[in-house]
Formats: sequence, C-alpha cells, structure tokens
Amino acid sequence: MNGIVHFSSRKEIVLRLGLYIVLVTLAVVLLVPGQSTGVHDAAMRGRLSDLKLAISHQTEPVKTQLDQSVAKNTSRQENRSPKNSALRVKTGYHAIIEQAGRKHGVEAALIQAIIMAESSYNPRAVSNRGAAGLMQLMPATADALGVKDRFDPEHNINGGVRYFKIQLERFDGDTRLALAAYNAGARKVRQYNGIPPFKATRSYIARVFQYYERYKDLASSTSANSV
Repeated sequence: MNGIVHFSSRKEIVLRLGLYIVLVTLAVVLLVPGQSTGVHDAAMRGRLSDLKLAISHQTEPVKTQLDQSVAKNTSRQENRSPKNSALRVKTGYHAIIEQAGRKHGVEAALIQAIIMAESSYNPRAVSNRGAAGLMQLMPATADALGVKDRFDPEHNINGGVRYFKIQLERFDGDTRLALAAYNAGARKVRQYNGIPPFKATRSYIARVFQYYERYKDLASSTSANSV
C-alpha cells in the first residue's frame, strides 16, 4: 500500500497513457478563449487544476514503471549477448597460448576462455586465496608443476595448461569435470562424484564455456577475414 500503481503489461500501460492524453486534450479545448467568463470561468479553471493534478498522480507511476521495465530489459539483453569486442586477447600472449595448446593438446580457444575467466588477462592478478597470474596458480600447484615465476606469462600459461590437461586425463576427457577440478580441486569432484554443488564453481564453468564459444567465433571470423 505504498501508493504506486502497478500494471500487468505494456499494453495496459500504453492504453492508460492514451486515455490520459485524451483527458489532457479535452482540458486544453476547455481553455479556448471566449468559451467561458466570470464565475463559470473560475469554476472551469478550478476543475482544470484538479484534472491536471489527477493526471499527474496517474502518469508519474506509469512513467516510473515503464522506465524501470526498459532499464531491466536493457540490462538483461546486455548480459545475454555480450559483444565479442569485450573479449581480451593480448597479442603478446597469443603465441604462448598456441604453443602451450599444441604441446599439451588443449584447444587455444579453451585456454583463452580459462584465462579470461580466471584473471581477465591480468598477469599481476592475485586472488584472496593467493592464486596468482593469468591462470591463477596456487603456490603449491605452481611448485608441483615446476613454475618458477607465477607472474611470468609464459611460465604461468604453460603451468596452467599442463595442470588443466592433468585434470582432463584424470576425468576421462570430460571438460566440465576438468574445469570443476581446476576451480575447486579434484578431491571435491571425486567427493561429490561430479561437479560440486558450489555456486562459484558452477558459475565459473558456465563463464568458461560462454567465453569458449565466443573465442571460437572470434577465431573463425578472423580466419575468414584473412582469406
């Protein structure tokens, strides 16, 4: 009971706005010079004032709800169809990614997607848990992989791709399980006999696949343009 009028559909909003426009037009016609004088004129002005106030009270919530609806739909559309231009692929890392992909048998577009989801291509990124670099390697993981400098793009990418390949082999080539292990740890994947029920892990896997599809599209369009 907050005084705000809610409408069930855009059609209803449009219909009500049309009614208000008709009322405003009628009010303007009633004000045409020579139509009323004296006491009658004063009475008409009073009625017009009441009419304007009523219209104002009715149209303001309609405008507010319509603006909110447009803003919400715009936000959803932006989240649903992000542009390829938002993808980050630094030229200096492309050769490293291609080489690491060939060496360990991992598709370059998938490596790019993991990097984007992990660090947004920031080689100095450090998480709250201590993961660092482009592919966010933990200290113990880096040591086990022989990565000397987690902030060095070449060391980090080679170590990260090698670690991801280990997870792929561990879970029989299942990319989703490998990503879950990369994010939450192989022990958690085994514990839950599949993708752990962690919101962060499930969101991570979804983002990686979203980026993966977009990087593949970007690679295809680049190849087509170069022909």
